[in-house]
Amino acid sequence: MKTLPTFRRNRTLWLGAALLGTVMLPALLTALLHGNHAPPIDVIHRYAASSASHPFGTDPFGRDLLVFICLGAFNSLIIAVTAVALATFVGTMLGLIAAMRPDTSSSASGTLIMGFADLGLAFPPVLIAALLVTALGASTSGEILAIALFGLPAQIRLTRQAARSILLQDYIAASRLAGRSTVTIMRLHVLPNILPLLMVQTTSSLALAILSDAGLSYLGLGAPPPRPDLGRALASYQIHIFDHPMLVAIPGLAIMLLVCGFNILGDGLRDALDAPYRMRMS
Repeated sequence: MKTLPTFRRNRTLWLGAALLGTVMLPALLTALLHGNHAPPIDVIHRYAASSASHPFGTDPFGRDLLVFICLGAFNSLIIAVTAVALATFVGTMLGLIAAMRPDTSSSASGTLIMGFADLGLAFPPVLIAALLVTALGASTSGEILAIALFGLPAQIRLTRQAARSILLQDYIAASRLAGRSTVTIMRLHVLPNILPLLMVQTTSSLALAILSDAGLSYLGLGAPPPRPDLGRALASYQIHIFDHPMLVAIPGLAIMLLVCGFNILGDGLRDALDAPYRMRMS
């Protein structure tokens, strides 16, 4: 009950939500009205100026720029959310397994898991994602898998470190003496206590996933056309940066708002979740 006023007074949290809302709400409405398909090509009206029917004008193919960018943002959000959900679930499970006591039968599996995480952090994540997408082919599923593997090592290490700090507490030893198994302790004590940290990590991972999706699509490694995409829009419109700057500014602004919104939302969420703990400590 004491945490609700903290959420209401948290300006950082609301600022992040407002930045995300400026992109996510139009993207959702556009996807509901137009479906997840690129707007029709109308070469006769290409490079049209802003008007009532085309608020941001049209692109080199005569497509409504606002509709195309909103659909691209919607697709980027779907890919980012799916990839982060996959990485969070798998990374959390593997991190919890790696955090189990060394004197259990899971010590070998924990060593193997952390070796995989260290190996993943040793190589540039974007390079690994690019190689994976190249091997699997440019597709939505390949891009999701690449971005999920991109965030998996950090998720494993974060979960393991947070879980190990909980497992050192006295009430965990009391729970073991009461006869509870390690799996039960993880489910009843460890996971609920590290959940706020995982929530903050998820928002930061979403920002990185948006950037990764834009980067892969910019390099031509994302989902193929005609699927609208922010990164591919930047790549195809960049030659018009001087004669039609809106073509580059709008998708770039959408990416910036999404990334900044998720990062600021994560900062506000961290402050809100840490406030009750700081009050108890004081």
